[in-house]
Amino acid sequence: MTKVEKAKSSMRVKTNYVSTIISISLVLFMLGLLGLIVLNAKQISDHVKQNIGFSIYLQDEISPAELKSLQEKLLAKPYTNRIEYIDKEAAATMLKEDLGEDFVEFLGYNPLAGSIDVYLNADFAETESMNQISAELKKFKKVKEVSYQPDLISEVNDNIQKIGLVLLGFSVLLLIVVIALINNTIRLAIYSKRFLIKTMQLVGATSGFIRRPFVGRGVLNGIISGLIAILLLVGVLYWVSKNIPELMELQNINVYLILFSSVIVLGILISWISTSLAVRKFLRMQSGDLY
Repeated sequence: MTKVEKAKSSMRVKTNYVSTIISISLVLFMLGLLGLIVLNAKQISDHVKQNIGFSIYLQDEISPAELKSLQEKLLAKPYTNRIEYIDKEAAATMLKEDLGEDFVEFLGYNPLAGSIDVYLNADFAETESMNQISAELKKFKKVKEVSYQPDLISEVNDNIQKIGLVLLGFSVLLLIVVIALINNTIRLAIYSKRFLIKTMQLVGATSGFIRRPFVGRGVLNGIISGLIAILLLVGVLYWVSKNIPELMELQNINVYLILFSSVIVLGILISWISTSLAVRKFLRMQSGDLY
């Protein structure tokens, strides 16, 4: 083989490796991107649920000590995420801004009651739980009325469930497509070396000896592809942090670390299994079938 032919062969091999890594990186990036969407969907759904709650309207004669005691009891409840107290004057100010006129001056007095907004933890934002909580809140002293919107709660939960099912179905479908794409890409890469595999077999090399460098290269490609996919995902997160900073405030860095690790592990596993199966296929082929 001349130097020119060796150079062309070496270039062809390098190009093959690069195209394989790029292909695997892109499909891993797609899978990781879906993982980000699923994680954000869970965080967003919890955030939405944590902004659902009750408005507790208080009696006018409630004392500061009784108000403080009621707030402490509410904060101690397992279903409470946070509370917000709105006194009569603040309620009147907000309503005046909404109406665009001073109704207190027109009526001569402030008819509104002080209230405490109780926002729930996500696990308790269910219709049945809220009915039980409402009955419990009505038993507190100095509570005049408890208000919440059961129809809104049902609608929010139904929509979240529908979105979750769609994402789950899409995740399974994309995972199948990703595995198929990576498997086909690796098989094509091994196909270009089928004559080398058969030659090594004919000169007496064992199957394990022949398979080992290909599997090692496949695992390395999986690691490199996973790292490239992670860099792309970090770029997406950076863009989101600049354009939608509110979304990033909901996130947990440990969840992202698990996602990134999963991308690399998935790239290694799929590359390893696909490479092993592809090499084994060509080892079992007859010489005439290679053509």
